[in-house]
Amino acid sequence: MNENLHIQREMDDKPGEECGVFGIYDFDGNDIAQTIYYGLFALQHRGQESCGIAVSDTEGPKGKVDSCKGMGLVNEVFDAEKLENLHGNIGVGHVRYSTAGASTRENAQPLVLNYIKGTLALAHNGNLINAPQLREELAYGGAIFQTTIDSEVIAYHIARERVRSKTAEEAVARAMQKIKGAYSLVVMSPRKLIGARDPYGFQPAVYRQEG
Repeated sequence: MNENLHIQREMDDKPGEECGVFGIYDFDGNDIAQTIYYGLFALQHRGQESCGIAVSDTEGPKGKVDSCKGMGLVNEVFDAEKLENLHGNIGVGHVRYSTAGASTRENAQPLVLNYIKGTLALAHNGNLINAPQLREELAYGGAIFQTTIDSEVIAYHIARERVRSKTAEEAVARAMQKIKGAYSLVVMSPRKLIGARDPYGFQPAVYRQEG
């Protein structure tokens, strides 16, 4: 196996977390980019290398996702103008502390994929112990990777399962049967927001519904 397919960063003795993920769905149709911004600001302690936001309008075109991400802290990457350009009532956000994959803009999240069923945006916290094997399997199947992070492996598997599943929830559940490790996920499809974590609950996740 080509070692470049999976780059594992060596951990040092400095304190750190392993990324923060945030997702929100406003059923009243209001723009939620600013809310995600404040959510990521509250999660800043979990990652200071990069951050990003991806939003979509559940009443708009299925293939349209507004996104912005970059290297640095939340208040360094986003300003009022950038937030105003992110329109949508459903979205996901991410702050990164890299544990797998280089610290580059390409590896910043959320990841946004365009595929036959529309769009998929994913924010991921954690590590997969079988990521190298899954990545190699996908690569030999023709997948072209844009990053070196585990999250892209998860996103590809969800997209593949979505093609043969009736719902996005089913696709996420089927993909989770293939991935092994400690993780939390927030997945945005054109009309749904899905949260998931590994079967053992190693990574923290909080769910809240209002209204």
